[in-house]
Amino acid sequence: MSGFLPNLAFYILPFLLIVGIVVTFHEFGHFLAAKALGTKIDQFSIGFGKAFAHWTDKSGVEWRLGWLPIGGFVRFAGDENAASVPDQNDLDAMRRDLIRREGEAALSQYYHFKPIWQRAVISAAGPFANFLLAIVVFAAMLMAFGEPMAPARVSAVVPGGAAAAAGFIPGDRIVSVGGHLVKSPGDVKQYVILRTGLPIPFVVERDNRQVTLIAVPRRGPVTDVVGKVHQLGRLELAFNTEQAEWKTKHYGPIAAVVRGVGQTGEVIDTTVFYVGRMISGHESADQISGPLGMAQVSGDLAKQTAQSSSNLGIVALNGLLTALSLVANISVGIGFLNLLPIPVLDGGHLLFYAYEAVARRPLAAKVQAAGYRVGLALVLGLMLFATWNDLQRLRVFNFIGGLFS
Repeated sequence: MSGFLPNLAFYILPFLLIVGIVVTFHEFGHFLAAKALGTKIDQFSIGFGKAFAHWTDKSGVEWRLGWLPIGGFVRFAGDENAASVPDQNDLDAMRRDLIRREGEAALSQYYHFKPIWQRAVISAAGPFANFLLAIVVFAAMLMAFGEPMAPARVSAVVPGGAAAAAGFIPGDRIVSVGGHLVKSPGDVKQYVILRTGLPIPFVVERDNRQVTLIAVPRRGPVTDVVGKVHQLGRLELAFNTEQAEWKTKHYGPIAAVVRGVGQTGEVIDTTVFYVGRMISGHESADQISGPLGMAQVSGDLAKQTAQSSSNLGIVALNGLLTALSLVANISVGIGFLNLLPIPVLDGGHLLFYAYEAVARRPLAAKVQAAGYRVGLALVLGLMLFATWNDLQRLRVFNFIGGLFS
């Protein structure tokens, strides 16, 4: 904690930049879809809080720049709030008022009176924009810098460890893990860390022939890219990381986009798998991070980049790569989170629209209102839990306890 406070700006600025880009892009997805479907929009805000600049375009949309740059929102005409969650009991009154003021034809311009499929498209456009942002960022990095690859060649095996029990020996080159081709030693670590106690098939190349081994990862200390230690699955082996073995695979535009889609899918797959393991009790929930944890990761990576770079040009380049990688990964996470079928999130809207399409009528107003309250409680609970994890990770409670000891 004492090391965190003096470097507050180092942590907060990268976090604000990354989250601001990701959330604004999410809202811009809603905006573009709504525009394409002829929806009347009152306001688009980049940032929250009091606007320090604003203007109105020819279509009547007010654009605002808020002083708190942690995202933004789009407000459709007729919305009672920025979340597009109206009081369902007021929709009939809203309809009568609009017909009286603008005529019945004007209803087609208002989000809440549009056909179900159009409302669904507008709701899904936000998460889709997040996935698209991640794909574009991944593809751009692949085209500009390529993808580093190296054989996952085993250099040492811990006696009595999970790898030794599976039959690994020094010199083995891991070809695939769980049916997935291995492009670098990091692929093995990434696959193993969430699979404590699960038998995993490995194909290794040994003496010019392929051998299949079954390894069961054991929980133990695993160090991440910024030096933090977590209790996760591991094989207890080491890889040969000689610089001469690393090569860079370069991608053209089409191949980069295809690989970008694949990388986005890998992040989603890992997220879904982790959530499933957490719900089943096989993994702890301490990997869930909130704003403080995201800020810490952003700051730690920024500091690590600066310390490992030899000049300002390298610092800037490495900082850009770090920021882009975080933007892509956080964008996938926010897109996935918003697709969960929880009222107040985009997935909750889609759930209600699915019911309306099947039942040929909207869900009862009281049920929707109760759903939004439950959904809000779930989201707030998740945020509080994530913040609790962040505070424990930052040792805030130890710091406070030390003040009184």
